Amino acid sequence: MVFKRLLGAMGVGGPSVDTVLDTVVALPGGTLSGQVHLHGGDSPVEIEHIGLELVARVEAEHGEGESHGTATFARFTVGGGFRLDVEEQLSVPFAVTLPWETPITELYGQQLGVLLGVRTELAVAGAKDKGDLDPLSVRPLPVQEAVLEALGQLGFGFRSADLEYGRIGGTGQLLPFYQEIELTPAPQYAHAVNEIELTFLAAPDGVDVVLEADKRGGLFSSGHDALARFTATHHEVPTRDWNATVEGWVGQLVEHRAAYGTQWAHAEHGHYAGHDPYAGHGHHGPHHDDHHDGHRPGPGLGTAVAAGAAGLAMGVVGGLVAAEVVDEIGDFFEGDED
Repeated sequence: MVFKRLLGAMGVGGPSVDTVLDTVVALPGGTLSGQVHLHGGDSPVEIEHIGLELVARVEAEHGEGESHGTATFARFTVGGGFRLDVEEQLSVPFAVTLPWETPITELYGQQLGVLLGVRTELAVAGAKDKGDLDPLSVRPLPVQEAVLEALGQLGFGFRSADLEYGRIGGTGQLLPFYQEIELTPAPQYAHAVNEIELTFLAAPDGVDVVLEADKRGGLFSSGHDALARFTATHHEVPTRDWNATVEGWVGQLVEHRAAYGTQWAHAEHGHYAGHDPYAGHGHHGPHHDDHHDGHRPGPGLGTAVAAGAAGLAMGVVGGLVAAEVVDEIGDFFEGDED
């Protein structure tokens, strides 16, 4: 995973930057490491700082329509304050921690169509230039993987995944966007819902699992979206019966029961009129709300996939999103828009 670019803001003959990531696939809350390789130009320069940005392709809703843009969700300074001589080659190692809410880009080794990137910024004598984007792949945390596997074994299928600009009301969400994983209903729920939308909000101690059921009668129409939020901790991954746990969550959601103190609310989707969501980290777009409790068992992701039991994996492997993903990746990492 390498990107290289002659820094245009520095002029012809300026330094070039080449960033190599050690991490092939990262984890939310995990370490992203690598090296920034610098090659001096035709004259010596003072490197004021070397920065890394984590960026994502994000969707925003505007009334009846939607738009896409690139949102920066983390910035790190990994070096600077030194002189780079003519034609000098220098490597600057780095290790940074990804935000816990970093979205998942792949499941069971299959791309979900969520686009993340790492971009390098070099500042020389007051001029700044950004290197090309390098793709960043992120796999689920064990607790996220457990929930997804249980949904697959219960008969839910993968439909799509995207990043929505906005906030989920009543949560401690930190990023300016959240991930939605859309699932086709398992046969036993097909009469009641069109789809289930899943959002993870991970943190050091566990993860909030936000579920939204699109009830029959119209997607996102008033009175037809049921929501609930459950929690699971990281340390319970090996000991919880996740199929039973997740089945209970979905049952409560679909049946609209207020079990264990879970409250219910209709989805309030964000409106962005008059606001540019990509200009900064505004707090627009309230979505779900509410809370509950839940956890997981241990083994079996590889076994489930090999046996064909994980419908989520099969939905991706079936090629339903593959062509679109390739096109989107090309546009995102070549266009490098802000």
